[in-house]
Amino acid sequence: MSGGRRSAEPDASRGATLGSFPLLKSERIWSGAEFTWVNVSLAIATWAFLVGGSTALLVGFQQGLAAMVIGNAIGLSFMVLASVVSSQRHGGEQYTMLRPVFGLVGVGILVFTVILVTEMGWSSLLSIMVGRAVTQVSNEAFGTDFGPESVMVTVVALLAIAAAWWILSRGPVMIGRFNKFIAPGLVVITAGLMVFLVLNTSWDALLTASPLAPFEDDRLNFMLAVEFNAGVGVSWYPVMGSLARLTKSPKAALWPAYGGLFVATIIAQMVGMGAALTLGDSDPTVWMLPFGGPVLGAAILLFIAFANITSTSSIVYSTVLALRQASGSLLAKTPWPLLCAGFFVLPAILAFFPGFMYDQFMVFVTISGAFLSAMCGAIIADYFLLRRQHINLPDIFQPGAASRYHFSGGLNWAGLAAVAAGAAFYLAIYNPVTLETLPVFRYTTASLPAALLAGAVYYVLASLAYRRRGLGGFQDPPEPPASPASTATNRSKDHA
Repeated sequence: MSGGRRSAEPDASRGATLGSFPLLKSERIWSGAEFTWVNVSLAIATWAFLVGGSTALLVGFQQGLAAMVIGNAIGLSFMVLASVVSSQRHGGEQYTMLRPVFGLVGVGILVFTVILVTEMGWSSLLSIMVGRAVTQVSNEAFGTDFGPESVMVTVVALLAIAAAWWILSRGPVMIGRFNKFIAPGLVVITAGLMVFLVLNTSWDALLTASPLAPFEDDRLNFMLAVEFNAGVGVSWYPVMGSLARLTKSPKAALWPAYGGLFVATIIAQMVGMGAALTLGDSDPTVWMLPFGGPVLGAAILLFIAFANITSTSSIVYSTVLALRQASGSLLAKTPWPLLCAGFFVLPAILAFFPGFMYDQFMVFVTISGAFLSAMCGAIIADYFLLRRQHINLPDIFQPGAASRYHFSGGLNWAGLAAVAAGAAFYLAIYNPVTLETLPVFRYTTASLPAALLAGAVYYVLASLAYRRRGLGGFQDPPEPPASPASTATNRSKDHA
């Protein structure tokens, strides 16, 4: 019996971390240090250097550093509040915890549109960057002549997707094991690149370097750079909550999520920006070889390429969980490896268009930021202002109209209206396709007003449509948390 119990426990834990059930304390696997390494590994990948290089298109080093600090601080602030706090406190999967804000059907709509498109885009971009990195090393070491849009880039990108699927299919424990080794290596590499940059470039040359492709209006350039980095900060929303629920305490989740991402991102972006300003190219797969030398540069580029693979696994973990929960019974019994493979179909197709993904990078980040900022605003208004951080956890899992979070046909119209209003307001202030802006953009960015407006719209509509009528569980008194024993019993009943 004891042997059978020991063999069953890993399966139970695996089922919890790959499902929607709130995690027990014994199933939370990451300390603050471990979660910090996870976030550092996520933040320092070649895409972070690409963000820094893209920032250099608009502003010089000093303004770029200020834009990165301000933008990431804004985006990460409401991203962490909207994702980490609730999931860590209740142990619930991130998108299951959104049912009080949007309703079961509403969550499904957002997951299969905003979240899915955003994470598929990032996954494709990361895999293409692996392809470009490996082909650059091949060109240097073996004299090949693979271009940045060659078939070989696509082939390597597809291999990177396959490797990411293999890691992801084994769950978050495997992701954490890789990050324990990769994150420290990335810190050392990034610090080394920074030192190399300082030693081989005079501070005067770095500080006075002109941006690569600025507009005539300096203030507009700066605010575009701030907004771009704010979009990068909020882009962590789709993954951070479901990762944070694996931490052992609120302290182990909140500061590692904010501080780990903020510090590591800024350092990596600063290196990318400095290299782009001095070498004239925003693509890290192009400048890293001449920057670090043929041997060291190649080794660094290959290591960071592998880090991209683990980063892809980490970001896709939360999204695949979301797809499983948002689909209802449709995907509930689909094996985890098969579900992960299904997610990678579109990124694999996009890998055949590497030039398009690079050309549209800034547009992709800012448009996804419009919707994610609005989502965060609505979520913060619901959880902190209206519900005062109280959710009736058992009721989230009640089917249909039996749940107080069912609203009308599974839709919380206040939440969806808030997201639509916030995103529309963002795009009215700043159109990332045409680069048209309203005067207010030069002082407020677009992400912050979008989040604030979405939160205000949600507060008003939810209060009028549901709270005043006693619907939606907004006036529920706090209930004591379920004991581990009762939670385990409920899981057994559900599985049965």
